[in-house]
Parts: sequence; structure tokens; C-alpha cells
Amino acid sequence: MSFIWFILIGLAAGWLAGQLMRGGGFGLVGDIVVGVIGALLGGFLFSTFGVSTGGGLLGSLIVATIGAVVLLFGLRLIKSA
Repeated sequence: MSFIWFILIGLAAGWLAGQLMRGGGFGLVGDIVVGVIGALLGGFLFSTFGVSTGGGLLGSLIVATIGAVVLLFGLRLIKSA
């Protein structure tokens, strides 16, 4: 069941990151992939800098969204170069 939550949080984070970055979305599967990779990236960044969101659903969504925004920013930098 936790895998389903991970996918749902990834989907929401990917969609939120797409909205925050004001770009075209990647579709349902693309948003899930961006959100899941962003969640992993966000978890790594937050643990590296020693930042804690308190856990829970909202904390996970915040970490995943920030990670997805960082990922999208990096992808757009690479794409424009």
C-alpha cells in the first residue's frame, strides 16, 4: 500500500512542480516520473542539509515537490544549453 502512496505523492508533486515552473506538463506518466525522481532528489537534498519537514503526508508532498522543482529547473537548463 505504501507503494501506491509513493506513486500518488509523486504524481501530485510532479503536477505541482509543473504548475510552479510554468511549463508544459509531461503527461500523466511523465509527471509521475518527475515526481518520483523529484521525491528521491528532495529526500537526498533535505537529509544532506539536515532539514526536516516533520514527516507525514504534507511533509512528504513538500519534499517531493521541492525536489521535482529542482529537477525540472536542472532539466530546463540542460535543454536550453
